[in-house]
Amino acid sequence: MLETLATHWPHILAIISVVMSTVGIVHAVMTKDDVRAATGWVGVMVLSPILGVLIYAVAGINRIRRATISAQRPFADGVVSAKHQLDVAAEEALIAERYGQRFMGLRTLGDRVARRTLNPGNGIEMLETGDEAYAAMCAAIDGAERSVLLETYIFDNDAVGLLFVESLAGAVRRGVIVRVLIDAVGARYSVPSILGHLRKADIPADVFNGNIVMGLRLPYANLRTHRKILVVDGAVAFTGGMNIRKGFSAEFAGSNTAKDTHFRVTGPVVADLFSIAAEDWRFTTNEALQGDAWRIIPLWPAPGVPMLVRAVASGPDASNETNHKLLIGAFSVAGKSIRLMSPYFLPDRELISALITAARRGVEIDIVVPAVNNLFLVDRAMTAQFDQVLKNYCRVWRTEGPFDHSKLLSIDGVWAYVGSSNLDARSLRLNFEIDLEILDAGFASQIEARIGAALASAVPVTLEALRARPFLTRLFDRVMWLGSPYL
Repeated sequence: MLETLATHWPHILAIISVVMSTVGIVHAVMTKDDVRAATGWVGVMVLSPILGVLIYAVAGINRIRRATISAQRPFADGVVSAKHQLDVAAEEALIAERYGQRFMGLRTLGDRVARRTLNPGNGIEMLETGDEAYAAMCAAIDGAERSVLLETYIFDNDAVGLLFVESLAGAVRRGVIVRVLIDAVGARYSVPSILGHLRKADIPADVFNGNIVMGLRLPYANLRTHRKILVVDGAVAFTGGMNIRKGFSAEFAGSNTAKDTHFRVTGPVVADLFSIAAEDWRFTTNEALQGDAWRIIPLWPAPGVPMLVRAVASGPDASNETNHKLLIGAFSVAGKSIRLMSPYFLPDRELISALITAARRGVEIDIVVPAVNNLFLVDRAMTAQFDQVLKNYCRVWRTEGPFDHSKLLSIDGVWAYVGSSNLDARSLRLNFEIDLEILDAGFASQIEARIGAALASAVPVTLEALRARPFLTRLFDRVMWLGSPYL
């Protein structure tokens, strides 16, 4: 046997290469929706059959197929409809009268690409600093009576992380049912991870996509939950861009405090946020969060104009590219202005086309990014792409001061989109994300004010300055841009 292998190993290797590359190429051709991605992966596997197939297995298979919990709200729909929701006709009339027919079209788009509806009767409070957000979240956990469900990307083993462990442990001691889900990559931002403290305190916790083979969860090593969701007693939820780490707390980080924006949410959308996090928990642990402890009892805001909110879940499963489709729709209906803030602005060609088409229609577009980024290579790739929007009537601004991790968007001062999604390939195609679509002029004005405050200290990026940089600097940026889908 060994003699045969020694004699014929080149032929055996050739057969293995052909079989592996054939299987990989057929999979790419049959599953990829983007012809450029399919062509690229086929080329990689043709040029390097064995190594190319291994890379494709790790980084190219982006869709997780999983059983999902029903998206229906876990409370009596009939009661909600009778007491708190407008009927469909009245809701459509309200949107058309207050915001215009184009936003009716955007609502229809959301209904068709998202798994959840745009519902009235919600309340949202903006939390503009880490200290404010962490204090509100820990206070909610400290007051919990039945249940706490927490899902996050990063949960650091630091001073802020230990504050959350203390609050969660206190809830467990009171008999509150607690579940904590951390992304497997995010859990490794601290060494040792926070998991040891959670388990020592008898807090049920697990990691998303965390079955490791030689350091990787094959074939899904590149897929992460980037969601940040906290639901307490089925009554109040927190979501946004805030990870759990001391770098966003002035109390612990001092003058080096990074900025971010988080939101306290009440109303029917809490049930949708819970169902999204519960799906992720069930996928990870096979435990369905059912029973009285997990009952949804939404807190209703004061009477007035109903705030319309939709929870938008996206990720490489049944919700693939939901955020991407909704953003393109939003850019297409903009009539006056698009104000967006993102720490990582690396949109694909489709989103750039939607933005510059709006700008050519006369829509004022302001793109706000940090002057100093926490991810150097992403910043260089991002800089390489600025010229595409600048030469097509968009404005780009770099904000001075501490790094700002906020992801905020406002259209015409009436429609807003906030949450965990960045404008890059990872958020739009690889990560599991959670965002809120809000149709409410009052809330959108708050988002515009938050972006406006950042613009007050921002410096405009110009084509002249970009082109005046040394050739090697510009070349380096373009090389980084080539790898932007996986940065």
